[in-house]
Amino acid sequence: MMHLRLSVAYALALLTGTLAVPSQHLDTRQTPWKSTPITDFAEPWAFAFLPDNRVLVTERRGNLRIVDPTTKVKGTITGVPAVAYAGQGGLHDIALHPKYAENSIVYISYAETGSGGAGGAVARAKLTLTDSGGALSGLEVIWRHSQRASGGLQFACRLLFGPDGALWISSGEINQMTPAQSMTTNLGKMIKLYDNGTAFAGNPFASQGAIQSQIWSLGHRNPLGIDWDAQGRLWEVEMGPMGGDELNLIQSGANYGWPLVCEGKHYNGTAIPKHSTRPTFAAPKANWVPVISPAGLIIYKGDLFASWKGNAIITGLSSQSIVRVTITGDVGKEAQRVSMGKRMRGVREDKDGAIWVIEDGTGGRLLKLTPN
Repeated sequence: MMHLRLSVAYALALLTGTLAVPSQHLDTRQTPWKSTPITDFAEPWAFAFLPDNRVLVTERRGNLRIVDPTTKVKGTITGVPAVAYAGQGGLHDIALHPKYAENSIVYISYAETGSGGAGGAVARAKLTLTDSGGALSGLEVIWRHSQRASGGLQFACRLLFGPDGALWISSGEINQMTPAQSMTTNLGKMIKLYDNGTAFAGNPFASQGAIQSQIWSLGHRNPLGIDWDAQGRLWEVEMGPMGGDELNLIQSGANYGWPLVCEGKHYNGTAIPKHSTRPTFAAPKANWVPVISPAGLIIYKGDLFASWKGNAIITGLSSQSIVRVTITGDVGKEAQRVSMGKRMRGVREDKDGAIWVIEDGTGGRLLKLTPN
């Protein structure tokens, strides 16, 4: 297995997502939205809207919070499992079951410690709400990374339900690189499961074994954003190393090439062959050199920002920006980059078409964006 030899500076950049982006790439035009702060959190990672309009927010140290956007009152949801809070690990994503209104089931992803280090896990539980907070009960782990590693990097583990009710998990390769190409591990893959965690019957490698049956696509590094477009196509953003962040159109059985091809370089400066040299690998529909450090993605479907319908909206960490990408057919092109002055972590669209984003780190704010 090939291991990266990182300089101290690049190791720190990898851990914190602070690789610099030249200022000339930032959009200097008037901000295209009104930003309404809701409240702040301690290292927030993701959020989800409840039917009663309250918002669930994960905090990386292992806290699940709930906030009423009208009153700004915050509460705590108890019953969260212990998490491996180190490096990039901790409590990560949250998603509601498609029939949440009937069953009150939510899904969380997180890093957990075990033999050999830390790996990603996904659990589901029943959420019982109170006026001031709530509790998870009957928590059941339904999926895990098939191997663990030290270092606490690149877990990914974004959660998304599909139109057919299946659960999608974006599985990072926990900085091990080569497992992304191995069919005997679920690292560096897009995973498709039934809501109970069993492998989806229509998966492309369903007949090849237990691990293989989970896999929809492979060759991913650190996929931190996934969403559907109006045509039912699945899009994904993932972090490259030193350059080479990607926007990908996810296809059944496709191999996206990491670590054999990439538009960037290793952190020690070693070149990586580009996708053009290996056309059997699926090439990104847009890529960034230098990086934007994509941490979240929506394909905008609402009417509030009418001219953005069908665009990818990406939150950037090191770029401290929100990046808008137009998609024509299956080709993406950056159209606008708005500097936010903060590392931007999660993004979602509400039922009215407003865009909500959350800042990364201590004191990260939940913001509601509406047109000026």
